[in-house]
Amino acid sequence: MRTTLSLDDDNTKRLERLRKSRGTSFKEVVNDVLRQGLNAVEAPTKRREPFRTKPVSLGRPLFTDLKEFMAELDEESDRKKLGL
Repeated sequence: MRTTLSLDDDNTKRLERLRKSRGTSFKEVVNDVLRQGLNAVEAPTKRREPFRTKPVSLGRPLFTDLKEFMAELDEESDRKKLGL
């Protein structure tokens, strides 16, 4: 089948590079690339198992009361400022 096709400049450059590297005609390169693309699009998608993470114990928490922890940080910061 003969048809007219408008290609974007970036695709034309890539196809031309392929043509030169393969030493074939532009028509052959376009048909090969189009065939590969259609095969990839039409191929059934593989069903993957959902990704699962395993819980890991990180040990005892550093603090249980956020207000208390923040107060300790403020006290430590004050001591550093005073050079204690």
